[in-house]
Amino acid sequence: MVDVTEKEMDNPTFRSDTVLSDVHLHCPNKRHLMVRLNAVGQPVFLSCFKLLWNTEDLASEKHVKEVTTGREHQNRSGDELCDQDRSNQEKERELNSEGVEALLDDDGDLEVERRPRSASDLEAEDLLRDIVCPVILMKGREDAFEDEEQECTCSDVVKIEHTMATPLEDVGKQVWRAAFLLADYILFQRDTFRRCSVLELGGGTGITSIIMGTAAKRVYCTDVGEDLLAMCEQNVALNKHLMEPGGGEVKVKELDWLKDEFCTDPEVPYSWSEEEIADLHDHCSVIMAADVFYDDDLTDALFKTLYRITHNLRNSCTVYLAIEKRLNFTLRHMDVTCEAYSHFRNNLNDLENLQDREIKYTVEPIDVDFCQFLVYERIEQL
Repeated sequence: MVDVTEKEMDNPTFRSDTVLSDVHLHCPNKRHLMVRLNAVGQPVFLSCFKLLWNTEDLASEKHVKEVTTGREHQNRSGDELCDQDRSNQEKERELNSEGVEALLDDDGDLEVERRPRSASDLEAEDLLRDIVCPVILMKGREDAFEDEEQECTCSDVVKIEHTMATPLEDVGKQVWRAAFLLADYILFQRDTFRRCSVLELGGGTGITSIIMGTAAKRVYCTDVGEDLLAMCEQNVALNKHLMEPGGGEVKVKELDWLKDEFCTDPEVPYSWSEEEIADLHDHCSVIMAADVFYDDDLTDALFKTLYRITHNLRNSCTVYLAIEKRLNFTLRHMDVTCEAYSHFRNNLNDLENLQDREIKYTVEPIDVDFCQFLVYERIEQL
């Protein structure tokens, strides 16, 4: 819902209390199983995202959307089935009108015999009715995923718990397109990341870290919020089988960009040990972040965190940033703008032009024409 408030007649402001990611709409043939309610009462769903490991799979998946999700196709198929059923009924009425005598019992009551259901009727019902049964389970029940595991092969599916819609402060619990774009690049350049030590900033549901964990030696997947980090840790556990062949490891940790230090309090969930901080500073060679540039204050905080961490690294580091340019109409400009993206670019330019004798930042764009390994809509704004 969107509320409109006016502090002044000349300066209206718009406020939205719900944010929705449409990534889950591009998961053909998959049910979204509601597995539980999280700590704040939000429904949590389990989705399976297929990995396309070869070009033949990719070619077939490109046609999935129009075949399985197009309402026009579904309605057309339904109309054809209804026309066929009406034709069958008309034929039956013609047969009955040709002198087929009705059966009566001893009292003269009509005995109605149910017409046997043909195989075509059963197939038609399956096409028209995709029955989804949401199930709420307690957290930690492994059998919650039994049905999904039977449908999915272990080697080509990523299973992710996520929400469908949240307030702005909880958007990390959803799955976003830029995370898939970065995951695609990781799969495309697997040899580049093999046996690396990696830090992800704003990992959210953890899908990019999980993909990175199939190639890298160790990934520190960081975000803030105990409920979000618990969801992320659950997703890492669900996909451990993908990382085991390469010996990869994903550690879920808290990292608040608004604070200057790592949380080392052992009483705080997902805090860092001194050994882990030392390992990060000594061995990290890759930092990544996907779709975290949607709020100017958070963008500023992220770049400060990025500067602080890279200054403490022993070795040179490559930072991969993925973003979706979101177009919005603003009254201030009376035009469609990308203000969050513009603010991100300004920070990036400031970082590249930074006069620092100890460290030099070089920014290079990456063409996004590399192979697509996950089923999602790669739009122009990515």
